[in-house]
Amino acid sequence: MEGNVWRPTHVTAEQMEERRLTAAVLLRQGQFSQAEIAQHVGVSRASVCRWAATLVQEGPRGLEARPNLGPPPRLDEKAWTRLSRLLDRGAIAAGFATERWTLNRIAAVIEREFGVHYHPRYLERPLKAHGFSVQRPATRAKERDKLVIAVWPKRDWVALKKGRSGAPDALTRG
Repeated sequence: MEGNVWRPTHVTAEQMEERRLTAAVLLRQGQFSQAEIAQHVGVSRASVCRWAATLVQEGPRGLEARPNLGPPPRLDEKAWTRLSRLLDRGAIAAGFATERWTLNRIAAVIEREFGVHYHPRYLERPLKAHGFSVQRPATRAKERDKLVIAVWPKRDWVALKKGRSGAPDALTRG
């Protein structure tokens, strides 16, 4: 039994139940101490002691996995699909002045359309879980002139390149 140690890197709910039920079988057989069983299934002695008490009080059913209920999701999959369509239509179509989607705006749309309040700071995780990604716009100066930018490589860069190869640098002595 000592060479047979089970130590997975990630333990699922099913594996934890299997581990408890394996320990229950070993406890019932009575051939091994709680410490040996703990070592075999990869848990603390306290866990095996707790399982032994549960086994006496409730039987093997007391060691079966119980569903983790937790709070229900605020939006169901149908609502997330509808939200996706609303976001695809654009922010202007949703009643905003510009096309930029922000977490504040998305939270406002969710509250208006579904009656569900999300704080914008905590909205990023559920959005990512449903396939959305953060898009940060590139910052640009308001004074940006596209024509000057388009002409620069053709006119100024060529002149700079020619001047650099044809004339000696001003900083060199010679």
